[in-house]
Parts: sequence; structure tokens; C-alpha cells
Amino acid sequence: MKKALRLLAAFVLVIGTLLMAVGAQAAQRALLVGVSELVYQPQSLWLQAPRNDVLLMRQALQRQGFAGPDITVLADGVPGATLPEAQNIQDALGRLLAQSKSGDFVLLYFSGHGTRLRDATKRYQEPDGLAENFLARDARGVIGTDATLPGGVRDVDFDAWIGAFLARNVFVWAVYDTCSAASMTRGLRTAAAPAQPEDDEVRFRGVRVDQLVRPEAVGNASTSTATPELSTAPRARYVAFFASESHQVTPELRLPRKDRAARPQGLLTWAVSEALQRKPATWRDLFNGVLALYPPVIDELEARFPDRDLPSPVAEGNLDVPLFTNNLAPLSTRPVWRAQRAGATLTLDVGQLDGLEPQQEARLLATQADGTVRSASVRIAQVELNSARVEVPAALAGATTAVQWSLTPTAEPATVALRVASDRALPDGMTLTYPSAIRRVTLAGAGADPEADVRWTDMGAAGQRIEVLSPELAAMFGSDGRSVAITVADTAALRKRLQSLAQVKWLLRLQTLAQAGQIDGFEAALEVWDGTRLVRTGNVSAGEHIAPAAGNERIALRLRNASGHSLDLMVLGIDAQGAFVPVFPLEGGESNRFERGTREQPSAKRFMLPWTGASRPGRLLVVASPAAPQSAPRLFGIGAADPTGEVRVRGVFVADKPRPVFAALARWD
Repeated sequence: MKKALRLLAAFVLVIGTLLMAVGAQAAQRALLVGVSELVYQPQSLWLQAPRNDVLLMRQALQRQGFAGPDITVLADGVPGATLPEAQNIQDALGRLLAQSKSGDFVLLYFSGHGTRLRDATKRYQEPDGLAENFLARDARGVIGTDATLPGGVRDVDFDAWIGAFLARNVFVWAVYDTCSAASMTRGLRTAAAPAQPEDDEVRFRGVRVDQLVRPEAVGNASTSTATPELSTAPRARYVAFFASESHQVTPELRLPRKDRAARPQGLLTWAVSEALQRKPATWRDLFNGVLALYPPVIDELEARFPDRDLPSPVAEGNLDVPLFTNNLAPLSTRPVWRAQRAGATLTLDVGQLDGLEPQQEARLLATQADGTVRSASVRIAQVELNSARVEVPAALAGATTAVQWSLTPTAEPATVALRVASDRALPDGMTLTYPSAIRRVTLAGAGADPEADVRWTDMGAAGQRIEVLSPELAAMFGSDGRSVAITVADTAALRKRLQSLAQVKWLLRLQTLAQAGQIDGFEAALEVWDGTRLVRTGNVSAGEHIAPAAGNERIALRLRNASGHSLDLMVLGIDAQGAFVPVFPLEGGESNRFERGTREQPSAKRFMLPWTGASRPGRLLVVASPAAPQSAPRLFGIGAADPTGEVRVRGVFVADKPRPVFAALARWD
């Protein structure tokens, strides 16, 4: 009897545990907002597709396993949906936040018009000086004294809401199918577009502030909000897709093209829905699938609207983790690049600057429309600074129906690996960003490597000794070419230092590859300030030695973009201890896209470098390249050594000619 009771008690305990586990299971929820009608604005500014967009996204999410009650829709023209007015949007965000618990997943989706205005009250000022607003149904045409637009949701509000979810350990996927989208979470005046017929099936999202009217009957009423305080939560649990860069417009039109059942849809929304049906494994796979669907539509629109700034989709966040989960373990730690097939050849818009080498081994992937993937090993046939070419292997020659081609390296290039001489195995737990790598070598006996970069000696209780043998690496510590000895306390510090040295070796290689490269209209200058007084300034150039700051002087970096292009930009500092200091993008989640500027309206920003100062040696690497339309995010192999995805990135388009590259390494000792 006692045994039976014990078994019964154990059974009840197991059932209770299972029920608790089911009750505590992570939830998937979504907020879908579509604004077709601006009720206080002329109907010529209204859109047709946002109401269709939210229905298409709801359908796509349900195919991914989302439950109907967990999808909230705010849209006009959708039966049963709440109207997408500004306060309703804020209230819905608040309710979703209140429901969310650690481990959950949420989608924040917005389809409609965007606009830009000058907002001096923002904590983060955009290089172009403008802030983005999403227009709710009740948008008015008057700017408040606090630089807010009644009936608009500001970029800083979106950032605050996202931060509030992240602070609760919730994974956020944000999608903005609007114009001026790429700065919607950070916040050039677009020229007036040529008029188009009222009945044209193509409508462009995005209006200028001066196109909005101020209805007299509405007056100065300002929407009250309950936006959370800005949070500093890490961005590891975050991904965002944007329909366009900050200066661009995005279209809605009947999709799919030449389909009798097609209806007006936002281009990004339709592409996301289609790409999801190809069963992508990661957010990067999904974004690459979106990009693969753009070219035919963009080609058609370019022929009709040659004067428009057509959209370049943008992605940022932790792109290598699985879809629709709160799992931060990346499915891949190596890049996946989209390729374009022409006959027996595949071309890529990445090259030596991204860590590719001639004859490097890689894996070629051919994705079919149903998500089936065929793969084969290949060698890179030809590599230039910004491009590469691969021959289609015999195993994939018959994959003529593939809708997407991509390539991923199977190993890091040996030439940039940090060679560490040691009589014992390297410490476990190294986390490096491709193409940085570490290899153990020997200095004596058979198979000795006379060109070791570093010698490591375990001194027991006295710590870990690292001797930097490479003159180029030693110079980063202020040495004149002689070796430099560093002692660190324990294995954790050793691991961190070796990781830094490995990435420094790649940075030096990157700077050498792009040496003397220039971008017409782009300037990078170091400024020395004494309080509010500018003491001196000078352009950053390759290998330039800068006089160190003295006394209370401080050093700043000023960037100015008048090139007429958006830029893929990376700025990284190395302080006196050899530690990396992100400058642009910041670890807090800033993008590596620097806004487009022209000679008439340049984009500019100043970055203070507080880790520099009197008697502190330092280094500063600046790498920039014009962003070309329709290609994947480009980080030049520079990223956080943390695989949880602190660095946010943005995608760009495919260039039709070689892109210039700017690279400079400034140093002060």
C-alpha cells in the first residue's frame, strides 16, 4: 500500500511538473498595424495596401504556428480590427508588454506612411539631422513645441518600446514597411516626386511634412502617450527588417506581378511572406530570401520611375539565430553571402575586404521554391577587393529551378589567423568573428613555424605571459618593432587578449588591402578639443601618427558624407591596453549604415573618444564603402567577439561596378 501511495505521489508530482512546464511555455505574439487612411489628410495621400498587408502577415504567421488570439490587428478596413490611431497603437503596445514574459517572442509590424522632420530634442542626433515618424490614422499637419507630430509615432518611441521588451528578456522582431524606415528605431529631405495619376496601381509610401495639412476643426490637440523610458538592455534578442533606407520611398503595387489574383501589397511585406514559405532556418536566410525577390520588381519600377530613390531593404540585429524563438545560440558563426547565377558562373558582391581568398574552400547552397536545399563543395575561382566568382559545380549544374543561391566559407582564411606558439593546447571557449582565427604552432623541432605572431607561456600562479613577436602587432602597443611582453592574471584574461590580437591581425590586413582608397565626398578628421575650443584638426589617413592630447584636451572623430551615397561604415578604436572600443556602430545596437549626404546637404556626425587622452596611446580604424542596392549586410569582418549578436547591421543593394573603399588607421603614442 505504501509503495502504491509513493508511486501515486510520484505520478502526481510528474503530472504537476508537466502542467507547470506547459503553463510556463514561451509564447509567440504579434502586433500588426496597417494604416491605409489618413482621415485628417487629403485622400490623395491615402494608401491601398496596408489593410491587405496585415492580413497577409497574419496568414504567414499562422502558417508558422502563431495562434489566432495571439495576433493583434490594428487596421482600417479590416473587420473586427481596432482603428490604427496613435493612442490605440500605444495602448496595444502597452498591453502586449504587460502580457510578455521572459523567454517570449513578439513581432512588432507596421505598414503605412513614414515622414521625416527635424527634432533637436532627441538624445541621438542623426547624421542628416532628421527624425522619422510613422503616421497613424489620425496624423495631423502641425508640429508641436516638443518637435512631435500629433498622430505620429516617433522613432525614439519605437526604440523605447523595443528596449522595454528586451529588458523583459523578450525576443523582438520589428518590421517596418514604410518609407524612411531604416532609421525608424534611431531616428535628407526627399525631393518632391513627379506627379502620378490617381488611378496608378503603384503608390509610394512616404510623405513630406509640408504635404500634410492642419485641419482647423482638429486644432492643436496632441496625442497623449505612455511610452516607456529608454532602456539600455542589450540588443542580442532583436532583429528588424526595414523596407527602405532613411532617404528612400517604398512602393505598394499588385503582387505577385502578372497574377490575376494579385492585390495591392507592400513590397517588403509580400517578399517576407513569400520568403517564409521557402523554410529559412535563420533571420539571415529569411532576409537573403527577401532580397532575392526584389530585383524583377525594382527593374520594372526603375523603368517607370527613373527619378525615384527606390528602396534598398535593410536588416539589423542578431541575424544568425533560429526564426521565431528566444534562442540565442547561432546556427552558424560564419557568414552566408547571396550569389547571382549567370550560366555556369556565380558572382558575389563580397571579396578580399570581407575575408575571402583565391582557392578558398566554401559551401554552395541552392534553395528551391519549396525550401529544399541542395549543396556542394566549391573553391573560390577569383577574388577581387569587392567581388568574387565561383563556377557552378557539376553536382549543382542541373539546379536550374533554384530561386536562391548562397555561399558560406567552410573555414577561416589561413593567412589572417593569429599564429600562437605554445607547448600546450589553446584555452577553450574562444569566440571570434569571421575571418579572425587562431592557430597553435610550434617554434622548435619538426614542423616548427618561424613566423609565429605570439608566444604564450603558462607561468602558473604568476599568471599567463604573452609575448607579441610580430612587429606589426607589437606596433599597436606603441613599440618601434621590438617584441612586447604582456602578463595577464588568468585564463579568462588570456582568452580575451588572444581574441583581441587575432582580430587586430585581421584589421591590419584589412587596412593594407584598402590602403590609399578614397571615396569622393567622404571625410574623416580627428579633432583635438580643449573644453569648447577646437585646438587643431586633421584628416585621418593610412598609418598617420597623431600628436597625443595634452592636459585637459580631448580627441574627437568627425565624419562628413557628401558622396551622394549611403555608406557601409565601421569605426573601431583600440585603447592603451589593446582592448577594442566600438565607435560606430556602438554595442548598444546602432546600425553600421551612415546616412546619405550630398554636397548641398552633407550628413555629418562627431564622435567623442573618451578613452583617448594625455599619455594614452591608441589606434583608430575607419573603413567605409558606398552602399550598393540589394545585397546583404556588410561588416568587413569587424564585429563583436560575443556570438550573442550585440552588433546590429543593415543590408544594402548589389553594385554594378567596383565600389571605392576608404580605409585609414590613425595612431597616437
